[in-house]
Amino acid sequence: MLLIFLTMVVGGCSNPRADYLSTSFNTRYNEEKPAISGDGRWLAFVSNRHGRQEILLYDLEQKTFVPLPYMPNAVYDSPSLSRTGRYLAYIASVQGRPDIFIYDRITKENRMITQGYHSWLRNPRISPDGRYLVFETARRGQWDIEVVDLGPFMEPDLPDGMPVDQTPPPG
Repeated sequence: MLLIFLTMVVGGCSNPRADYLSTSFNTRYNEEKPAISGDGRWLAFVSNRHGRQEILLYDLEQKTFVPLPYMPNAVYDSPSLSRTGRYLAYIASVQGRPDIFIYDRITKENRMITQGYHSWLRNPRISPDGRYLVFETARRGQWDIEVVDLGPFMEPDLPDGMPVDQTPPPG
């Protein structure tokens, strides 16, 4: 029921004659693996509407797509959004080698997190505040879970007006 409701609110029925440059939400193209921000405003998903597998970011409030960085010849997968959609974690595979990236929508910085990582990985998820990243890895010959602290200097993704804890770390 919920899926039907969201489809109607977001864009109505898909138009089979819509061209691949359409800015409407629903199309006749294959779209999958949706991720929604904690505040419900941003929707990221994998799509082939432009003739390649890519991640699209849609602003549900403004009903528009937001441009994302693009690497030619990459296959994109597994989007994950932080609380207000500031951070987008995803996999980009170039020549069959998957790496995890985090895109900061505010600074427009795209950062590879797994550079030099010597294992297969999949399903990245970013924490609501954007500080932690969790993903599956085959480093030990089986699928395990790893958690990465992106650092205390990562600006937290907090809703406007929410206080930031300014307490210095112990020690």
